[in-house]
Amino acid sequence: MGALSILPIIAILFGIIIIANAIRILNEYERGVVFRLGRVLGSKGPGLILLWPFIDRMVKVSLRTVVLDVPPQDVITKDNVSIKVNAVVYFRVVAPERAIIEVENFLFATSQLSQTTLRSILGQSELDELLSQRDKINMELQKIIDTHTEPWGIKVSNVEVKQIDLPIEMQRAMAKQAEAERERRAKNVHADGEYQASQRLSDAASIIGQNPIALQLRYLQTLTEIAADKNSTMIFPLPIELLTPFLKKDKQ
Repeated sequence: MGALSILPIIAILFGIIIIANAIRILNEYERGVVFRLGRVLGSKGPGLILLWPFIDRMVKVSLRTVVLDVPPQDVITKDNVSIKVNAVVYFRVVAPERAIIEVENFLFATSQLSQTTLRSILGQSELDELLSQRDKINMELQKIIDTHTEPWGIKVSNVEVKQIDLPIEMQRAMAKQAEAERERRAKNVHADGEYQASQRLSDAASIIGQNPIALQLRYLQTLTEIAADKNSTMIFPLPIELLTPFLKKDKQ
């Protein structure tokens, strides 16, 4: 009797185990690739999924965008400059079946592909191109990586080069180059100002040469401005033309 009373309990426990292995719940962003005796049946989800216990096997795949950080890579540019470059890759799974069947580990495979592609593309560019045309480099990286991951059911939406570490010597050389460029611009601006000032003075001299009375008016205006400062004592020459009428009167 004791053994018979235990059988129902065992049966209940066995049924709970079977139900637990048969029921799966997938979130909205998840899909389940189901294998039955080793053969793929397709992807299912989201929601409640029923499986045959001990016969079916399900592999979960997330459809959310994955942000993959590419570690710093040693790159020698086309103009023989050694740099360190890291990047970030944004991708997501669009075909769960292919992501599981076509490649063993799509996360690891995408990471390795991104590293090799980064070294290859940047090695074909010069340093000035990497610094000034980063958007173009990003688009080229995205296109190449996406082309290689498409058979795996993966869509690469964006690739961004995060940081380019230059050697200390190159940083100093670029700083000197930038300083020289700023000095050149400053000298050009100063030279343009001097040229414009000389042009103005030349025009003023031409006008005064045609109207001698303008020189006297300017002279008197200058005296008025100087006389406004009462704390200063100044000696200035008096134009002889102003004394001519008095000299003529004395001779008479």
